[in-house]
Amino acid sequence: MAISASQVKELRETTGLGMMECKQALVEANGDKEAAIELLRKKAGAKVEKKAARTAADGAVGIALSADKKTVAMVEINSETDFVAKGDEFLAFTANVAETVVASRPADVDALQNETIANGSTTVSKGLEALIAKLGEKMSVRRFVIQQSHGNIGTYIHGRKIGVVVDMEGGSEDLAKDIAMHIAASRPEYISKDQVPADVVEKEKEIFSAQAMESGKPADIVEKMVLGRINKYLAEITLLGQPFVKNPDVTVEKLLKDASAKVVAFYRYEVGEGIEKKQDDFAAEVMAQVQGN
Repeated sequence: MAISASQVKELRETTGLGMMECKQALVEANGDKEAAIELLRKKAGAKVEKKAARTAADGAVGIALSADKKTVAMVEINSETDFVAKGDEFLAFTANVAETVVASRPADVDALQNETIANGSTTVSKGLEALIAKLGEKMSVRRFVIQQSHGNIGTYIHGRKIGVVVDMEGGSEDLAKDIAMHIAASRPEYISKDQVPADVVEKEKEIFSAQAMESGKPADIVEKMVLGRINKYLAEITLLGQPFVKNPDVTVEKLLKDASAKVVAFYRYEVGEGIEKKQDDFAAEVMAQVQGN
């Protein structure tokens, strides 16, 4: 029976075990996920059952630049706890995976698993399996991005949990790094207002219009109020519209214009963003145990 990549990915996320281990279990179980989990439990012991209920929402961001500074990669590797994520072994693995992405340029995370890890002799998947076995936590290679330079690349990592890559035409490496630091702090969603989807602007306009109508002012005044709020909103969510963090009297747009520079692309990773973390209700847990007894 043919096993799809999505089936393997789903089983890996559930168990925290390696890709090849999960694929073999699915093959033996004829694609039945629950049966595959039982097979893995028999082979790997209770650790499978325990990891399945846990969430890997901590971790680290790693960035690697090619020797010619023409290609940059950023990765996010997840773990369960901050304690493991800030350890030397986890950070070294994260750095090596970033180097692997720069060197091999895989199509996606699944393809990356089969690449030989930088500074090692095994694959990324096997290296992850070994780290999971040694440190005892559920871990995963969550995502990565590769960017080809259009002139100057700026990178910045803040406390291993926030990473930024900036690709810039013109300017300088120092300016590109300053912009990366700005993005880390100010969280723009788009480069310019032209990139903001029309439906996003329309939704905000509806909200602002409803708020302005409550003021009881004439329609023409309300229209001006809404326009002003929309312009302020667009400035807040776009890189070019934001005040530069190192000099709030100057917008990023003016800073770039004065340096004859243009941001072509930027990427901002924050560890765990979008992952729903499990919230433990210890009082309810104790009550359930008491009632069970």
